[in-house]
Order: sequence, then structure tokens, then C-alpha cells
Amino acid sequence: MARKKTKKSAKTGLRPRIGELVRRGLRLLWRVALWSAVAVVIWVLAYRWIDPPTTPYILAEGLRLGEVERQWVDIDAIAPVMARSVVAAEDANFCLHWGFDVAAIRDAIEAGSGRGASTISQQVVKNVFLWQDRSWLRKALEAGMTPLMETLWPKRRIIEVYLNMAEFGEGVFGVQAAAQLYFGVDAGDLSAPQAAALASILPNPKDRNAAAMTPALQRKARRVQDGAATIRSDGRAACFED
Repeated sequence: MARKKTKKSAKTGLRPRIGELVRRGLRLLWRVALWSAVAVVIWVLAYRWIDPPTTPYILAEGLRLGEVERQWVDIDAIAPVMARSVVAAEDANFCLHWGFDVAAIRDAIEAGSGRGASTISQQVVKNVFLWQDRSWLRKALEAGMTPLMETLWPKRRIIEVYLNMAEFGEGVFGVQAAAQLYFGVDAGDLSAPQAAALASILPNPKDRNAAAMTPALQRKARRVQDGAATIRSDGRAACFED
């Protein structure tokens, strides 16, 4: 009889220990989540002033190709028409949204396609902080970090980072390397047609050449050039221009 009581007491004493372990585990997870969130905020905030040294994708391409072409230039050293051209090509409402273009998302859903729904802000988050696959984890992190970046960075900084991190050809990153490769000029000397040509090869630069465009790309470049002029005249470039 005494032996049975001992077993029962052992089981009863085990429950509080398990409960305490669960509580400790939950507290640990909460602390990890909290400090991870703090680290992300600090990381994003730091890049408001610190130029990103590289990205996961650039590192991967460098390993695959052996080397990449890339040279950072401040936005003041980039022809203003280049910024207007990428906005016209990729995200015409860039100055009007907080990271997500709801109208573009709705149109993409109705058309049964995801093309056109990704804003420049989303692309910066994906290119600079995350990785390139289409996993739900990456999309969830992108959805959380995009409004954070929009809150911490001015629009002009977002465009500056985008122009310096965007891929313009195999192993060619940033508008300075692209301008020199395709046209033999610096980013600050790009003309309106050249800027439109560079913007037109996005978002599939590996399959396109800004210096030898197909008729379809030439038509797109003309539309981009017209769009860049339009957003300048109607005020949609005001958030990233002095």
C-alpha cells in the first residue's frame, strides 16, 4: 500500500516540473522573438544611413560567377531621370503608397497574375534583407519588413538603395555598373532614352540587353520615357526629388 502511494506521489510531483519547463520554454521563445524583432529594427534603421555592403543574392551570384560588377553611387550622382524611369517602369504610384500598392495588387488578382503587384519598396526589402525564392516564409517577412522600412526610411533613400542594388544583367548590379557596361557613361550622365532603356530591361535583366533591345523592348522604353516625363509633371516624383 505504501509503495502505491509513493508512485502516485512521484507522478503528482512530475506534473509541476513539466509545467515549469513549458513555462520556461515559452519565456525563452518570447525573449528570442522580442530580441530578433529588435535586431531587425536596428538593422533596417542602420541602413537608412549606412550603404548596404552586399546582399545575399549578390553574394550568391559572386560565388556562382566568380565576380560581379558593382559600384555604389549616391543618388545625387545619378541622373534624376533614371530614378523617374524606374518608378515609371516598376511602381508608378511609388510616392502615393506606404509600401504596398493596393490597387495594383487588386488588378493583379483579378487578372490572375502576380506580375505588377510588387512595389519598389517590396523589391528593396527582398533584395537587401531577404532571399529570392517564393516561399511563404519569405513573403511573410517581406510583408512585415516593408512597412517598417517605409516608416524608417525616406522615399529618396529607398530609391537610392534600389538603384544601387538592382540587377541589370548577369553579374551586373547597380545603375553605375549598368551605365558603364551598356553605354560607356557614368550614372550621372545618363540621358532620358538611356535611362528608359535600363529601366525597361527590368525585372528580367538576364534575358535582355539595354544596348541591343528588341522591337518590343524599344516600344516599352518609349512608354517608360513618356511615363517618366508624366510623373515629373504631375508631382508623382516629388517624394524622391529635391
